[in-house]
Amino acid sequence: MEKKIIVKNTAGLHAALAAKLVQAASKYEVDITLHYKDEVIDLKSILGLMSLAVPSGKDVVVVAEGDQAEIAINEIASILE
Repeated sequence: MEKKIIVKNTAGLHAALAAKLVQAASKYEVDITLHYKDEVIDLKSILGLMSLAVPSGKDVVVVAEGDQAEIAINEIASILE
């Protein structure tokens, strides 16, 4: 399952937001990644997320596989939007 999301936080994908994303993704037993440009990062890796430096207003795609994929993607979307 995948979902395209626009990062709406005015500061973009910063450290505090990355920490929230990792915390949310880690609650679920899913393989979950964030795709930005040509990069694919495990959403359970704070260093990976911070390395992307996604600015506000840019699109990312979240891809999840597993029984809780839809729930995980919806929570990640609610944090980013």
